[in-house]
Amino acid sequence: MIFAGFLPQVEVGPGGDCGYVDGFILSVPDGNKEAYFAMALDASAVFLDHGATRFVECWGDDVPDGKVTDYRRAAHAKDGETVVFSWIEWPSKAARDTGVKATMEDPRMKVAPETMPFDGARMIFGGFEPIVDA
Repeated sequence: MIFAGFLPQVEVGPGGDCGYVDGFILSVPDGNKEAYFAMALDASAVFLDHGATRFVECWGDDVPDGKVTDYRRAAHAKDGETVVFSWIEWPSKAARDTGVKATMEDPRMKVAPETMPFDGARMIFGGFEPIVDA
């Protein structure tokens, strides 16, 4: 797991009203794509109910292999898996801290581990304060 927080240094342009971002990288077996997005859609409602302002999931489309490291290696993706890049926007870190706690306690987030469409042990996540939101 990689976890980090950063203080804003530059904010340019109108952008959104995003004061904090949780970012995620994970790999999903290609055959579980629809199940993963159905699960993510359900989770998005819970996060939004607990204060998130935006929830985005992106399926890998052009994810090249690097020479030293890359998304596939970071997510320990196996053959037949695709890297997913996701983020959740919050109004502030305080809102995120409160919202994530409430989300994790929400009964709608209780999923049996054997029904998960991806290996959560290989998920990377971290919290970030935007430095540019243009």
